[in-house]
Amino acid sequence: MSTDNTNQVQLKAGDAELTVDPRNGCRLTSLRVRGTELLRQGAKYGAFPMVPWCGRIELGQFRNGGERHQMPVNHPPHAIHGTGRDTAWRTARADETSAAFTYDLAEPWPYSGRVTQLVELAPDSLTLTMGVETYDNSFPAQAGWHPWFLRDLGSGGEVELAFDAEWQEERGADHLPTGRRIDPRPGPRDDCFGMPDGVDVTLTWPGLLELKVASRAEWVVVYDEEKEAVCVEPQSGPPNGLNTLPRLVTPIDPLEISTTWTWRTLA
Repeated sequence: MSTDNTNQVQLKAGDAELTVDPRNGCRLTSLRVRGTELLRQGAKYGAFPMVPWCGRIELGQFRNGGERHQMPVNHPPHAIHGTGRDTAWRTARADETSAAFTYDLAEPWPYSGRVTQLVELAPDSLTLTMGVETYDNSFPAQAGWHPWFLRDLGSGGEVELAFDAEWQEERGADHLPTGRRIDPRPGPRDDCFGMPDGVDVTLTWPGLLELKVASRAEWVVVYDEEKEAVCVEPQSGPPNGLNTLPRLVTPIDPLEISTTWTWRTLA
């Protein structure tokens, strides 16, 4: 483990190297396998935690009981991807292959609590675990990850996506799920899929690398409309889920989610 002068945390296990920037939303800014970068570079990219919600909230508003709350509309007309990616996190601990980070929920989120992200690197895998706790009032929350995997790793061959979802959330003109479940459709996609047995998506860069994204979570958003990268986003609920499928975080029942990315070289 090393920490550079920008407070980034660098982990290494075998031929795998990972860089985490806690000051930029606890974002994974680099994942290299045998020297090959897998993540799109840039301050907005890499792979960031989505918390305390995932995807879009309709018009930035959600209810908790009789209370209505307004989040900043950062992707008009909706609020998107939570506040954690815009927050400086604290490095709680770090060693050669793992690190833990925390931040305390604060405005504009209306409830107090703590978010923890644990990062564990192995020579052939990366496991990310996130928890959302409250010490006071209960509130609805979601958590997940938004990785930007490079479409081309430099060989000229584009990544291939493979997964078998039980359903697709029908997307309305407002980019929110309509509440209707339909048979999965081919891309390009900016869509949420249901996998009740757990997320299981394979990315293959022909002749180079195979990477599997797995999670016990039952929801995944696949976004492959851009030419530079594709996104496979395991998350604890669907977009707008704070309104349509709220999962309460209580003092005795925190929200916990994890994902493991496992890879093998094909060369």
